[in-house]
Amino acid sequence: MKFKTIKENILYAGMNDEDRLIFDELIPLDHGTSYNSYLVIGSDKTAVIDTMYPKFTQEYIKSFDENNITKIDYIIANHGEQDHSGSIPALLEKFPQAIVVTNQVCAKNLQEMLLIPQEKIKIISNHEELSLGNKTLKFMISPGVHWPDTMFTYIKEDNIICTCDFLGAHYIFDNIFAPETEDLERSAKKYYAEIMMPFSFVCRKYLAQIEELNADMILPSHGPIHKNPKYILDLYKDWTSDKGKNLVLLPYVSMYDSTKEMIDYLSVKLKEKGIPSIKYDMVDGNLGDLAIALVDGNTIVLGTSMVLAGPHPAAFNTVYLASILRPKAKIASFIGSYGWGGDLFSKMTDLLSGLKLDIIEPILVKGKAKPDDYLKLNNMADTIYQKHKELGLI
Repeated sequence: MKFKTIKENILYAGMNDEDRLIFDELIPLDHGTSYNSYLVIGSDKTAVIDTMYPKFTQEYIKSFDENNITKIDYIIANHGEQDHSGSIPALLEKFPQAIVVTNQVCAKNLQEMLLIPQEKIKIISNHEELSLGNKTLKFMISPGVHWPDTMFTYIKEDNIICTCDFLGAHYIFDNIFAPETEDLERSAKKYYAEIMMPFSFVCRKYLAQIEELNADMILPSHGPIHKNPKYILDLYKDWTSDKGKNLVLLPYVSMYDSTKEMIDYLSVKLKEKGIPSIKYDMVDGNLGDLAIALVDGNTIVLGTSMVLAGPHPAAFNTVYLASILRPKAKIASFIGSYGWGGDLFSKMTDLLSGLKLDIIEPILVKGKAKPDDYLKLNNMADTIYQKHKELGLI
């Protein structure tokens, strides 16, 4: 594997994983993913910033010989998760003089997860610098994007920042520089939704810090390099904003189409009022599509059938996902159909309580919707319209 030049004496040593179909056993991947590792060669010392996912360790280690790299002095661990750090033990075995450089929290994770000896770790503090001779690495401890051990590494003389998981995308590439296409934007948005959205308020803090640096390039740990940082920073400003869009999300599961018919009807009524909606089948749909929609939607109306005496498990799973991803939605409600009775909504409402949503009166129907139920759906559409108008979305 040939390392690729980012800038003089700064090389890309990462790899694509085009066969990976799902990440964190949660979100399906459209384009596989990449595991980015960077080599910084100073006049005195050489550093590797992040290593490699264990699946590719053997090939990764071999690549140093293939590129005539005979010395590594420092292994910078921006984050302890194994898609970044998994090849550190093998790299230390190949370059026994190397020292792992990281923060206190990450050091503990590396000792516990990878059994790296304490004497092989140099612990740094926030804004501490490490000289490689004619290149200087400055460390920015950045907990919350997305683990408590995360940090960024800034290459001062080259004005380049390695942002670990922050500002990344699950996306494979041949050209290491971001193409700024719709495909990349979708992948970056899905990545943000799954990994960063629960910490949107923290993301805003680090966006401001990176903007203040006015870096020439952003080097994430997944996805291509941003030679135009404004592209990804502007996207993140939109995604991390507190204000949702004039958009209603309609996730549903419907065993005999009664709930689906109500969802379809509500979607039409919202459209008549100038409010777009996205319907999402919670059984057959791609979870990534829902995650992307959660980044923007201001209102969520979930439709569910009843299984035995409670909501369908797919509906409960979706509500749980929303509760942990913490989208910017401000309004929510439920629509449901039942056969013989039970409690369809209260447990799901409780699960969403931490999001402090404005809950519109749910609509519960036995069997098929009747004329009075369609009037209630009309009223729900009216209520959503008024609330969106009050929020300045219309």
